[in-house]
Amino acid sequence: MRYAFLIVDPESARPSPEPTPPDVAAQVMKEYGEYTQMLRDRGIYHGGEALQPNPTATTVRVEDGKTIITDGPFIEAKEALGGFYLVEARDLDEALELAAACPGAKWGAIEVRPVWDYAADAETAAVPDGAALPA
Repeated sequence: MRYAFLIVDPESARPSPEPTPPDVAAQVMKEYGEYTQMLRDRGIYHGGEALQPNPTATTVRVEDGKTIITDGPFIEAKEALGGFYLVEARDLDEALELAAACPGAKWGAIEVRPVWDYAADAETAAVPDGAALPA
């Protein structure tokens, strides 16, 4: 089953993060590089990216057929989505073990979510109230 690891950290929520000292930034990048390589080596990496901080976000809604565009994220928060990984895991236990190994778990949190496989679950899956099926 595929899982999304949503990396939540306080740095992504700040409007103008203070520069990270170069030695700290290098160590963090090294840890993420090693983590990503481990996922690739195991053949379970399906993708992942870092996201720019919250102030760069734009939120789009459509209400009564009218598009509403708002600068910034959906909500203000002390922590924000800083990046993600998409991985393949045998089950939730393995996904949680992999998420705990993610460097971001040391200073933030990793939200683990199963990816809904519409093709495999089309006949048995119930769509949650308010959820939209992909086109």
